[in-house]
Amino acid sequence: MDYLALKWLHILSSTLLFGTGVGSAFYLLVATLGRDVRTVARVSGYVVVADWLFTATTAVLQPLTGWLMVRSAGMPWSMPWLAWSVGLYALAIACWLPVVWIQHLLRDEARHCAAAGLALSGRYWRCFAAWVALGFVAFFAFLAIFWLMVAKRVPWAG
Repeated sequence: MDYLALKWLHILSSTLLFGTGVGSAFYLLVATLGRDVRTVARVSGYVVVADWLFTATTAVLQPLTGWLMVRSAGMPWSMPWLAWSVGLYALAIACWLPVVWIQHLLRDEARHCAAAGLALSGRYWRCFAAWVALGFVAFFAFLAIFWLMVAKRVPWAG
């Protein structure tokens, strides 16, 4: 596969990864803050499906296409912008892995509360707080990666 095709796949998969993450976060946040437990149960189910369909697949494509582009272009992995990008990607994925588990908990807890005719539980809100915190870290890591991919320099490292 030539470099241009790899770059296109890399950009497309990053768009799907970031867009799905932001979109899912927005819908779950709005549903949760609306406090309608049935809506939260439904939306959280969609978020789990979207995460598996789009985020999981693109989370694998990103490092694969990135590695193939670096190899194809003969770039050294020691380039600061590239090393930082890989480190930030690892951080974002390290946040995403527990988020996947938390989203299942949120969905199951919201469904349980809805079936029982209860408001969102304390357990739901604790899990939601962790989900938001991890999401913020991943979001800002991805913003920094986008900067690094475009600028090809590390402004905060001197």
